[in-house]
Amino acid sequence: MGAGEYSLAVLTEANTLTPELETLLARAMFPDPGRIRRTLESYRTDPTRRVFAWVVEGRPVSTAGIQQRDGEVEVLHLGTAPGEERRGHARTLLHALAAYLNTGHVVAETDDEAVEFYRRAGFEVTPIPSPRERARYRCVLTLS
Repeated sequence: MGAGEYSLAVLTEANTLTPELETLLARAMFPDPGRIRRTLESYRTDPTRRVFAWVVEGRPVSTAGIQQRDGEVEVLHLGTAPGEERRGHARTLLHALAAYLNTGHVVAETDDEAVEFYRRAGFEVTPIPSPRERARYRCVLTLS
């Protein structure tokens, strides 16, 4: 895109998990085919789970799987298309999602691999106990 050009980008709630959205979500999951299959199925059957996509020029470039319970929005999975990383799509998706759901708080739990993303996206990061050897963090985005 040249100077002065822009692309159309929108937040969309996925009523159906397409193969493209499944692939994006799976990028954020532990790479075990059975576990991925069960998790994707939970997005189809659990009414507290929803999937949102950040769509640019008609193509989903980032997707978030969330769970809503007791007024809290928790990001369970956040995946971005190859070649679209580090362009702000996931950050924009999370902020648009919070506005769309009219929530002041979005939470996520992550590890060392993604904690800096959440910090750069404006989340407050706190270390939490982990039963595994990897460090874990609770990330909270508070919007006024």
